[in-house]
Parts: sequence; C-alpha cells; structure tokens
Amino acid sequence: MSTFISSISSVIVVILIIALGYTLRIKDWFADTFSGNISKLIMQIALPASIFVSVQKNLTKDSLGQLFEGMLIPALGVFLTYIIAFLLIAMFRIPAGRRGTFINTIANANTIFIGMPLNMALFGNKAMQYFLIYYVINTVSTWAVGIFFMQGDAMPGKAKEQASFNWKKLLPMPLVGFIVAIVWLLTGLKLPDFATNTFTYVGNLVTPLSLIYIGIMLANIGIKNIKFDLQTILAVLGRLVIAPAVMILLIRVVAPAMGLHLAHLMANTFIIQSATPALAVLPILADQGNGDKEYATNVVALTTLLFVIVVPALMLIAG
Repeated sequence: MSTFISSISSVIVVILIIALGYTLRIKDWFADTFSGNISKLIMQIALPASIFVSVQKNLTKDSLGQLFEGMLIPALGVFLTYIIAFLLIAMFRIPAGRRGTFINTIANANTIFIGMPLNMALFGNKAMQYFLIYYVINTVSTWAVGIFFMQGDAMPGKAKEQASFNWKKLLPMPLVGFIVAIVWLLTGLKLPDFATNTFTYVGNLVTPLSLIYIGIMLANIGIKNIKFDLQTILAVLGRLVIAPAVMILLIRVVAPAMGLHLAHLMANTFIIQSATPALAVLPILADQGNGDKEYATNVVALTTLLFVIVVPALMLIAG
C-alpha cells in the first residue's frame, strides 16, 4: 500500500508541473516559439548531460553485460505491440491516414518528455540505467520502423510521402550522449569534479522543463478540442492498457522461462515506460505524411491526460 501512496504522490508532482506549464501558456507567459526552444534545450543539451553523468555514477564495466542483456525484453515487447496493432487495424478497419498513428501509438512511447521525469519521480536516479535500456529500444523502434508507417499513410485522395531513412533521427543527441558515456566508462577515466557538477546542474533541468513542455503542448492542442471516437479509444487502450499488459506478461512469464532474471527496479521501470503516453511528435509526423493530424492530436492529448490514472494502478500491480 505504501508503494501505491508513494506513486500517487509522485504522479501529483508530475501533474502539478504539467499544470504549471499549461496555465502559463494559457496566460501567454510563453511565446509561440518557447516550446520549441525548450525541446531543443532538453534534447540537445540537458538530457545528454544527464545521461552522461548517470552512466558514470550508476554503471560499472562489470554491469554493462547485464544492461545490454536487459534490452531483450523491451525489444520483444515493442515487437509484439506492432503485431497487436496490425491485428487491431484489420479487425476494426482503421482507415488510411490513421493507421500510422495507430501503430505508433501502441508500439512507441513518449519516453523523453513524460517517461524520464516520471521514472525519476517514482524511482530516483538509481533507475536511470534501466530507463536508458527502454529509451534506446524505443528510439530505434520509432525512427527505424515507426516512421515508415507514418510516411506511407496518407489520407484517401492525398499523395503519400516518399519513405526515407534519416540517420540523424536514429541517432538523436541523447542516444549519442549514452554512447559517449559508455565509451568514457570503458576508458576508466574519472571526470573532473567541475565537469561532473556542471553536467549535473544542466542535467537537472530535464525533469521540470520536460513537464512544462507537456503542459505547453496540451495548451496548444486545446483540451476542449479533444474528440472521442472508437478508433481514438482503441489507440488509447492500446497505449495505456495493452502495451503495459504485454510487458507485464513478458516480465512475469516469458523472462523466467528464458532464464532471464530482471532486477526488481529494472522490471518496474520497463512496466512504467511501456505505459507512458503517445509520442508528442505524432501530429507533426501525421501532417508531414498527409495523414489525419486531428486524429494524431486527439490520441496524444488523451494518452497524456489519462496516463496519470494508469500509473498508480501499474505500481500497485508491479509491487
């Protein structure tokens, strides 16, 4: 019960900071370009710094093997959710223009702007190494696989965007920061104290700025504009219910059968990350691919609003 109460407290903190961003945007404290500036600061500076410091503090050369071994379960989880998404598209006849969004909603999560702050609030910095496992899998899945479903999913009567592969998207700065951190760890060199402190201070910006960004995004979308239909509800259920259910099944049943023993904190991190909202970038990708931007916006907004209900329940299940 204490875990449940603790998770409620952590979620309330997340909600309050998101609400702050939402309120300040509604009151025009932030210019139209501010959310883009925050996103750039987080993705290119603060998060790579945070990841670098976390790797140095929480990993050793001996623990790297366990870290990479842990990638198998989230990779299987993502693979299975792709299959489930395709089955649901066939069963419920999801129309062209919405399929790419539907697939990406179920398979890929908003690990940066919601997943990381939530993980920090629930488990602290000691779980960062496990968050990074899920982040790597999610990033590769989104930009090596999911992007193609968005590009090839135009609405009827509109031209399809030509599918292309972008290495810059596959290797975003946070992932580059992770790779550099691993290489530095393997050298055995110690980072000077002034550098560690600088990276730590800058990295600490990630959590509050990420949540403020989500609040600004919700204000820009306009909560009053959210619409409900069967296909939206299915996508929301896929992201917040089916995806974590698959992860729990893999951790509780499949991993032991394969002889994999996941640390309790690793398992909980995977479960929580699998239930984070849809990617904030989906409406942009849908628009670029001539897909249904309004549908993508609905899905992102609803999963972002409703995940706060799911997380305490998952923490209770995870124990």
